Amino acid sequence: MPTTVRLEPEQEERLDNLARSTGRTKAYYLRELIQNGLDDLEDYYLAAQTMERIRKGEEKIYSAEEVRGDLGLGN
Repeated sequence: MPTTVRLEPEQEERLDNLARSTGRTKAYYLRELIQNGLDDLEDYYLAAQTMERIRKGEEKIYSAEEVRGDLGLGN
């Protein structure tokens, strides 16, 4: 899916330099940035949603002792 992204001149220059110095394409690095950025954003926003449910009492939480007991790890 073609997408257009407008970069700041400094970002464009850094991307150009990286691509030139490594022999990879700018598209390669943009895909890497998007994939890693999406992973980070998903982690952040899903964790934030879970924390909100915990604050509202909608999410069950377990103590370390309960987890160890459930896993049969004892003391």
